[in-house]
Amino acid sequence: MLVLKFGGSSVGSHKGIEKIIGILKDKDYQGVSAVIVSAFGGVTDALIKMANKPVRREEYKEDAQALCNRHKECAAYFLKGTDRKKAVAEIEKTTVLLLQILDGISLLGELSLRSLDLIMSFGERLSAPLIASIFCANDIKAEFLDARNLVKTDSKFGKAEVIKKETEENIKNYFKNAKKIIQVVTGFIGSTVDGHTTTVGRDGSDLSAAVFAAALGAGKLEIWSDVDGILTADPAHVKNAFRIEEISYNEAMEISHFGARVLFPPSIKPALEKGIPIFIKNTYNPQGGGTKIAANASMGKYQIRGISSISSVILVRVQGTGMVGVAGFSARLFGALARKGISVMLITQSSSEYSICFAILPEDAQEAEAALKEEFANEIKTGSIEKPVFEKDLSIVAVVGSAMKSTSGISGKVFHALGRNGINVVAIAQGSSETNISAVIPSSDESKALNAVHNAFFHAQQRSVNLFLIGTGHIGATLLDQIADTSEKLADNMIKINLIGAANYDKMLFSLSGLDPKKTKKILITEGKAEGTEQIEPNQKGAAAFIEKMASFNLPNSCFCDCTASEDIAQLYEKILHYSIPIVTPNKKANSGSLDYYKRLTEYSRGRGIPYLYECTVGAGLPVISTLRDLFLSGDKVTRIEAVLSGTLSYIFNNFNGSIPFSALVRQAMEKGFTEPDPRDDLNAMDAARKVLILARECGLNIEFKNVTIEPVLPQSCFKAKDIETFFKELEKSDGDYEKRREKAAGNGKQLRYIAVIEEGKAKLSLREEGEGSPFRSLTDSDNIVVITTNRYSKLPMVIKGPGAGAQVTAGGVFADIVRIAKTIV
Repeated sequence: MLVLKFGGSSVGSHKGIEKIIGILKDKDYQGVSAVIVSAFGGVTDALIKMANKPVRREEYKEDAQALCNRHKECAAYFLKGTDRKKAVAEIEKTTVLLLQILDGISLLGELSLRSLDLIMSFGERLSAPLIASIFCANDIKAEFLDARNLVKTDSKFGKAEVIKKETEENIKNYFKNAKKIIQVVTGFIGSTVDGHTTTVGRDGSDLSAAVFAAALGAGKLEIWSDVDGILTADPAHVKNAFRIEEISYNEAMEISHFGARVLFPPSIKPALEKGIPIFIKNTYNPQGGGTKIAANASMGKYQIRGISSISSVILVRVQGTGMVGVAGFSARLFGALARKGISVMLITQSSSEYSICFAILPEDAQEAEAALKEEFANEIKTGSIEKPVFEKDLSIVAVVGSAMKSTSGISGKVFHALGRNGINVVAIAQGSSETNISAVIPSSDESKALNAVHNAFFHAQQRSVNLFLIGTGHIGATLLDQIADTSEKLADNMIKINLIGAANYDKMLFSLSGLDPKKTKKILITEGKAEGTEQIEPNQKGAAAFIEKMASFNLPNSCFCDCTASEDIAQLYEKILHYSIPIVTPNKKANSGSLDYYKRLTEYSRGRGIPYLYECTVGAGLPVISTLRDLFLSGDKVTRIEAVLSGTLSYIFNNFNGSIPFSALVRQAMEKGFTEPDPRDDLNAMDAARKVLILARECGLNIEFKNVTIEPVLPQSCFKAKDIETFFKELEKSDGDYEKRREKAAGNGKQLRYIAVIEEGKAKLSLREEGEGSPFRSLTDSDNIVVITTNRYSKLPMVIKGPGAGAQVTAGGVFADIVRIAKTIV
């Protein structure tokens, strides 16, 4: 014996009804005894609005006629001749009854819960007889059954409770004597013992179906809607949510209680008591597997079953010394709420008994506040209990799964996923059954939290980063190419880089579904406004607009990448970290600025666990900073660092052998692209000085840029030159001095190198003579080298050497840091 239920999304359209007819004609559904139906989609809401209009003296007859016409149109589509006339006459008759009740409310000027229940019942009273007629017209033997004749409830109008024993007896007796054809039953409604119409709560057709299934001893109950079953999360929030194949009764109860709208929570109980499996299926995809709810559901391959949420709750906090050690306080508290019919969704209490928090729906807040103030008036007056605090704009996220009982680390993974994404947890609760962990969080973070936790448990093998890139010059453009070219290889390693936003100096581009890196590069380097872009100001204000847009998306696993050399953008890093968004950057300006700012960034990053990665600020893609960190973490101490940190100066002095004058060598370096357009930007050694400052600070030295001693490479006259050609003319005047210094070094068997040294709390850069065997003599072209002496590496220092500049190696280093961000995700 089968009992089926079809919801409003199924019966509310011609296509849906055609699908239902197809299902009932399938050979697998020849044993159906009852089909419980809801009102057409949207009708119950329309009836509620209609019921309130007479009280406000608003027109309601047009609404009633529109409702009538919708059902008549459905009859005209499916029925012909006498069948159509009978159905239309029944619809019109029912509409007249509805209007009479609305007229009565208009005369009274009052809408009681009893009257509202009566009006809401017309949705099912219109749909069920029409559906029965349509079945018969399509050779499916069926008849209409008004559930009010069988389902008896108490008189709690709006959310009546079914009187189990009497209802079961009524259903059994009716079906015992009824024709052996499908009974098309009105869901959602019942009646009191004295005949007043009641409703069993919104979405109560599920409960109606379960009650009939339990009374009839059905082999299974199928609930049909417009989704493929119970999903691991709400797809409106989590795009990669997927169908749960099996779930236990308790898990289904928990997940549906916390917002999963596929199932009405109380409907599980009647089926649970009789051990009847429930199947959630999709009317529009009958061949889909659906979700099976049963007592012996398999555990599945994941640690949890699903995640759900309630979007809007009020958290009430009651606290005070008058609660500590006082027996019966909780009974008074929740008794006061129960007397007002207020449901509590979550409770948590401190072990000191000083405070209790509980969550309620926003619509119950005003009545709850009055009830608590009345119950504890004396305690509040004497100060032993503080006035109850009502916190708004909160949501509950619930993680559900029976496997929690036997699996350690579940809660750790949940709260790490939330904390990693900067989501503040206001309250926590876990039932003794260990089936549910619930957290109260800000409503603004609901979607972010659901995605973060969902990824942590269901996509733990795939690490994805939502990337926001600013700066599409040489490094940024090369990075975009590298992301595009390696996407398949990354996918093989279960890593995905989603480019969500990108910007250059005057425009920005965003897409929540992801941008194509190569197309984005082309769009951003196009002159003027390109399609899909937004114009921004070429300054800090423009960068701030990009960052605000990034923050407004509030995506989990976000990452900000700065591939500029802008001081304005570097000054926004602190704000970005406060948004709990990791930063990856080759921009030296933040870490070589004020010591205070450097410390604020690094300390906030460490303290909050928000990655701030800047490996490429020194040595491009060379692992210099990460090596220093590893040495520190392993307990070693750096005593000395010597380094060539400028690719330009490295090239010049590596090739300064007397074959051509120094000025000609500088010009050659410029022509080969080893210098900035103005070589003085490299030969002033400021870039190298910033790098040595960063290394010094990484070694624990509290120094400012002004404390770095810099030996000038160029004479002052070169810096005073008005243009590049004038600069070279001035430099030519010093060729003799450079040659003399070179010859002096060569006479001693040495060569000149421009070297940075960090030692004994000081940092300096100077031109030194290096003899045979010096690691600095092994450099070629623009290579960088860092020689690190530590307590462990004292006799034979550690040497890190390789290309220290260039778009490919720098972008590669930045890319590696982005992948490193992915690997930090739970």
